[in-house]
Amino acid sequence: MQGWEWLCAEGAMARWQALCAADAPLARMLPGAQARFAFVQPGFATTLALHDGTLRIAPGDDAALRFFAGADTWSQALQRMPPRHHHNLFAMRMRVPGFAAEGDELAWMQHAHILRRALDLARWAAAGEAGPAPESLRPSAGPAPCPQARGRYVRLADSTVLYTEQHGGGRPILCLHTAGADSRQFHRLAADARLAGYSLVAFDMPGHGKSPPLAAPGAWALDTERYCALILGFLDAWGPAEKPVLLGASMSGEICLEMALRAPERFAHIIACEATDHIPGRRTPWPLHPRVNGMVFTPEWVDGLMAPQSPAECAAEVWWHYSQGGYGTFPGDILFYSGGWDARDRVHRIDTQRCPLTMLTGEYDYSCTAEASAETAAKIKGARFRRMDGIGHFPFAENPALFAEFLLPELRGA
Repeated sequence: MQGWEWLCAEGAMARWQALCAADAPLARMLPGAQARFAFVQPGFATTLALHDGTLRIAPGDDAALRFFAGADTWSQALQRMPPRHHHNLFAMRMRVPGFAAEGDELAWMQHAHILRRALDLARWAAAGEAGPAPESLRPSAGPAPCPQARGRYVRLADSTVLYTEQHGGGRPILCLHTAGADSRQFHRLAADARLAGYSLVAFDMPGHGKSPPLAAPGAWALDTERYCALILGFLDAWGPAEKPVLLGASMSGEICLEMALRAPERFAHIIACEATDHIPGRRTPWPLHPRVNGMVFTPEWVDGLMAPQSPAECAAEVWWHYSQGGYGTFPGDILFYSGGWDARDRVHRIDTQRCPLTMLTGEYDYSCTAEASAETAAKIKGARFRRMDGIGHFPFAENPALFAEFLLPELRGA
C-alpha cells in the first residue's frame, strides 16, 4: 500500500486514533486547539479535526488547510525514519517536488506542534510498533553531562557586554551559536572526552542567553557589519594566547565565511557548518504574529531542521533553547541569515593559503542543503567540503557525538 492507503487496512485508522487519544504529549497540546487539516494524495484523503481538547481522524477531505503530495512522497514521509527532506512538513514544502500546502496558513502555524506529533503517531502506527509511542521517536542519548564551564562577562571596547563561557584548557576554539540560540549549544560537545586538549570558548550574542540586549524588544536587527564587529571585538577583549579555530553553523557558519574574507589572519582554521554564499526564502513573519505563540512556533520551525536520527535529548534541548529566546531575537537574526547575507560575488576571493577553510553540512538540513554548501565550496580554491550524513542544521547541538567524528579530523589536520 502506498502513502496513506495503509489506513484502509483493517483496524489501522482505529489504531492511529487510539494512539492519539492516549498520547500524553498530545494531551498537553490539544486544549484550546480548533482547526481541521487534511492529508491528501490522488484517490485518498484523511482529515484531522481538532476541537475541545480532542483529535479526531476520519476519511475524506474536509479541512481548511490541505497538504497535497503523491502516494510515494507520503510513503517516504511515513517511514519510521524518513529520508532527508521528507521528515517534516516544513521541509517537504521547501524541498520536495509536488508537495503543496493550500488553505489557512495561520492555522498551520498555530498548530504546527500538534501536526508534528500527530504525524509521529501515524509513523508509529504505520510501522506496527507495539504499545504507546515514546515522547520522541528519535533515539536516546541519555542525560546531559554536568557542564564544567567557567562563565564571565566581557566588556568590548565599544562597551557592549557579552556573557562568555570557557570549557577545558588547551588549543582554543571560538564557538559561535546559531540564530536565536546561545552558548548552551556547546555544552555536550565540550564534555566529549575526545576534545580533551582543546578549550572551547563561546559567547552569547547581545540579547541572547545571558547577554544584555542592545535593542528594545522586537527591534533587534543583525547585519554583517554588526556581526563582524562583535566577533572581532570579542577577540580583542578575550586576547587568546594563540590563534583560535573558528567554528559556527547556520548564521554563524555564514559569518565564518565572512571572517575568512575579512580577517583570516586572526584564526588558525575556520570551520563553517551549514553555510553557503546566499540563503533566500527563510524569513518568516510568524514568530511576531499576534495570533501565533512564538514560544511554540519558533522551536517548531527549527525542529524540522534537525535529523530524525539525532538523539531525543539533544533535540529537546535545542527545542527548549529556542522556546526561551527573547521577543524578536530570532527574527532579528534571520534578517542577516536569509537575504541580508549575500556573498555570491565575493566568496571566490577567500584565500585558504592565509587560513584553512573547511565546510561541513548536514544531510538533513533543508534550509542550507549540502548541495548548496558544496557549490559554494567549489568556488573557493583550497576549501574542503564534507557532507555529514545523519545530521541536520544544528550539528554541534543536535548530535554532538556524531559531529565530533567529523570535527576532530579537521582539527587535527589544521
